[in-house]
Amino acid sequence: MSTTVTPTIKHTALSDFKEITKMRLSLSVVFSSVAGYFLGADTISLKIVLLLALGGYFMVGASNAFNQIIEKDLDALMHRTKNRPVASGRMTVNTAFLIACVFTILGIGILYSINAQTAMFGAISIFLYTSVYTPLKTKTPLSVFVGAIPGAIPFMLGWVAATDNFGIEPGTLFALQFFWQFPHFWAIGWFLFEDYKRGGFFMLPTGKQDKGTAVQIILYTVWTILVSIVPVFGVTGQLKLSIVAAIIVLSLGLVMLYYAIQLYKKMTEKAAKQLMLSSVLYITLIQIVYVIDKFIR
Repeated sequence: MSTTVTPTIKHTALSDFKEITKMRLSLSVVFSSVAGYFLGADTISLKIVLLLALGGYFMVGASNAFNQIIEKDLDALMHRTKNRPVASGRMTVNTAFLIACVFTILGIGILYSINAQTAMFGAISIFLYTSVYTPLKTKTPLSVFVGAIPGAIPFMLGWVAATDNFGIEPGTLFALQFFWQFPHFWAIGWFLFEDYKRGGFFMLPTGKQDKGTAVQIILYTVWTILVSIVPVFGVTGQLKLSIVAAIIVLSLGLVMLYYAIQLYKKMTEKAAKQLMLSSVLYITLIQIVYVIDKFIR
């Protein structure tokens, strides 16, 4: 007689802490912020880099903790999120709230030590994510537009940290990451459509996995590519891009566009996953290319 053993996931206080603050997402935000700082800084200050990394991490961690408190009942309905600390009951709302508040204070305080504008944008990011984006997710697909604002802040936050100035340069970095959010999150919304539906979330622009959504994904991918090569034309102030770098950036964008078109043709969850993965690779490599180009140009 054979016995079937169901594997269990061991949850520790550390693993729950990583989950409540979404450590991997937070680290990706830190990466974007530091890349923006390298682009804006005349001379690199390791102290500012460290402060920006810590402040950015706390800022995103706070937003995610607040989000999981607000959505704990809905998270419990979805396969992807039902084992989150608060949704599963392993962590109390009070504990999560304490973490969120401490992270908010630390995040804004650390960013303020860099300069006031950096702290202001950090505070705006936390507010929009928790107070506007999160409640709207169960009401309207327009929530993605609101969520794209705090999602686009990190790249430009680094430039503001370096220069204490908001102008065309950080505005361009913001626009690049803002438009990128749509194909990225709509791809996620596509392959997690059924799971999101269990929680009552409206993530796709048409509310369905249809051609209308696929067309909008293609359009926003094109806009992302166009914004990403604008600095090569010399119209974005101190944010510049060499012709070689622009060609590389364009090529990376065309790869992402290829997968967006494949989603339109195939309309499958597999195609949506491929687009999501290509979008993550795209935004990461774009930031690396921008930074390398600045220092070798």
